[in-house]
Amino acid sequence: MNDLSGTPHFSSRPRVAVVFGGRSSEHAISCVTAGSVLAAIDRSKYDVLPIGIGTDGRWMLVGDDPARLAIQGDRLPEVTDVAESTAPLILAADPTAREITVLEPGMLPKLLGEIDVVFPLLHGPYGEDGTLQGFLELAQVPYVGSGVLASAASMDKEYMKALFTGFGLPSGPYATVRPREWERDPAAVREAVSSLGFPVFVKPARAGSSMGITKVHRIEDLDAAIEEARRHDPKVIVEGMLTGREIECGVLEFEDGPRASVPAEIRVGGGHEFYDFAAKYLPDNGTRLDVPAELTKEQTAEVQRLAIAAFEALSCEGLARVDFFLLENGHFVINEVNTMPGFTPVSMYPSVWQATGVDYPELVDRLISAALRRPNALLR
Repeated sequence: MNDLSGTPHFSSRPRVAVVFGGRSSEHAISCVTAGSVLAAIDRSKYDVLPIGIGTDGRWMLVGDDPARLAIQGDRLPEVTDVAESTAPLILAADPTAREITVLEPGMLPKLLGEIDVVFPLLHGPYGEDGTLQGFLELAQVPYVGSGVLASAASMDKEYMKALFTGFGLPSGPYATVRPREWERDPAAVREAVSSLGFPVFVKPARAGSSMGITKVHRIEDLDAAIEEARRHDPKVIVEGMLTGREIECGVLEFEDGPRASVPAEIRVGGGHEFYDFAAKYLPDNGTRLDVPAELTKEQTAEVQRLAIAAFEALSCEGLARVDFFLLENGHFVINEVNTMPGFTPVSMYPSVWQATGVDYPELVDRLISAALRRPNALLR
């Protein structure tokens, strides 16, 4: 259990703050990811401070009990399920102090001591999108994963695709639906989307875990799909249908630069029309992950080359998962880059690295060690 007494923390081991939960619609998936990472961190090498962020944005001290963060049947975990106290935690954006402070109502602030590195396991807005990364840069606290630019650009599918195009990387056709455009001239939006041909995929521009996505087969269903996506993000992206195999590849930064894992393939079954939330996360979903994917040596080399090129184009750091379509003509098209992919032992990213020779505990340790070595943003 964590110490709320206010006794300062003294240890020769680096102290890792595992931060998870958050305000996005991916709150529960972040909790599941955190449970796996907490179980894997080498406690003889690191001290661990689990910090949950509630759906209201409040930072809370939570119990160090990974089992309580697992999906139980159809029940998804929340930070409040494991909170030791609802008293807010404070980390100041002050580079001269890294202390975590507990603010109990009617009591003097309690210091929990300094942290050496943050492992941010937040998915989606208010965590994976550069906001938390910017705060940690201000505070000069090292953290795992990509910096502000890469996090923000990878979260916003419109700008991610624009960067791919600028770097000459293959990307699929799309249309962006901005709030003012949809409100002022929905007919023009419908016309732009129709030019892509049907079916199309309507998505929140800045969300993940397949939240708010609809496959639309006809123009009559477009409005409802846009409104569903707008429940998660006022900006919407509509992608043209690409027919082919879904291939994913992990990128991990080593001391000599980024390396790509063996690629894997997603085979969606169980009556799911595409790789939606249920097909990704719920039990008995009918989805199969082929690790490694059945590709030729030339195809494997090409997808690994493109994965590293996308990683570099977005200025990613630490880790990323790059998702592709292998089209019927044999060409690869980049779908998206995830700077904090699903991270349970059975998730795609750890699975491809397991198959490449880096097991889950080593993967966690490599990421923390790299973050501790990395200088402030303007120095790297």
